[in-house]
Amino acid sequence: MVRVTTPGVRLLPNAITVLALCAGLSSVQFALIGNYPMAIASIGIAAVLDSLDGRIARLLDATSKMGQELDSLSDGISFGVAPALVLYVWHAEGERIGWVASLIFAVCMILRLARFNTLIEDTAQPPYAGEFFVGVPAPAGGLLAMLPLILELQFGQGWWSHQYVVWVWTIAVAALLISRIPTLSLKTVKAPAKAIAPLLVGVGLLAAAIIQFPLVALAIALVLYLAHIPYSVYRQRWLAKHPEAWMAPPRERRAIRRSSSRRRLGLRPPLRRVVAGAAQRVRLQRGEQHVARTPRTITSEKDRDNGRGPRRRSWRRIGLRKR
Repeated sequence: MVRVTTPGVRLLPNAITVLALCAGLSSVQFALIGNYPMAIASIGIAAVLDSLDGRIARLLDATSKMGQELDSLSDGISFGVAPALVLYVWHAEGERIGWVASLIFAVCMILRLARFNTLIEDTAQPPYAGEFFVGVPAPAGGLLAMLPLILELQFGQGWWSHQYVVWVWTIAVAALLISRIPTLSLKTVKAPAKAIAPLLVGVGLLAAAIIQFPLVALAIALVLYLAHIPYSVYRQRWLAKHPEAWMAPPRERRAIRRSSSRRRLGLRPPLRRVVAGAAQRVRLQRGEQHVARTPRTITSEKDRDNGRGPRRRSWRRIGLRKR
C-alpha cells in the first residue's frame, strides 16, 4: 500500500527542528540576564526536540534533503554556538582565553556535524557501524560542556568552577566531538519483551528524579554517559574482530561472546553426557535406555598368572562399608 503524505504532515518534522533551534538560542538570552538554570533547561529542551524530529520524519515518511540540512544547522547553533556563548557570559569576564576556548568548541561542533553528514552517505561502512556514533554526538556534547555550570548551581563554587578548569574542560569536550572514539547510539538499542515493564518503571523514576532534582539528575546522567565510553570502545573492537556477530540478534551475540571468552581462557565446555553419583549412569542418545555402570573390578598380577578372571574391588580394603 502506498502511503500518501500530506504537505502539513511533511511540515511537522521541520517545525520541531525550528523549535529546537529557538530553544537553543533562547539559552543565550537567559544567560545574558543571569538566569542560568533556564539556560541549561533550554539546551536540554533542544536536545529532546532534536531526538524527536528525525524519528517523526521517518515514521511519517517525511524525510527530505532540506530537513537534513536544517537539522544540521539547528544542531550547530543549539549545541555549538549557544553553549559556547553561555559559558563565555558565565565565566569569561572579558578574557581572551575564554573567547578562544568558546571559538574552539563551536568550530569543533560544526566540524563534527559536517563529518556526520558525510558518513551518512558512505556505503562502504560495515553493518555494525550504525550502532555507534563517531565521536560524541552534538546534543551530548552541548550538555557535557555545561557540566561545570550545573555543578556550581547545585553544589556552589569549587574546583570544578575555577576559570581555567572550565576552559580546559570545554576544550576537552571539543576534542571528544571531533575524535574517532565510538559511542553507543540509542537509535539501534532494542529491548526484549520481558524488559518493557521494568524499563517503563525506570522511565517513571527518571521523570520523578528530573522533576524533584533536575540538576543532580542531569549531572549524574552526564557522568554515566562519560563512563560508558570505555564499554563502547570495547564493544566496537569486539564486533570488528567477530564478523559472524554483525547481523546476529542480541541473544546469539551473547552466546558468541561466551564461546570466544572460553577459547581465550583455554577452557573446555562442561561435559553433559556423564552424570556423577552413586549409580554413575551414562546418558545415551535420545530414545535409548540408561545403562548402569557395573562396579569397577581389579585384576592383580597373581590372578592373571593363575588364569583367574578379574575380581571385585574389596570394600574393606579401601576402608568403606558396602551398602
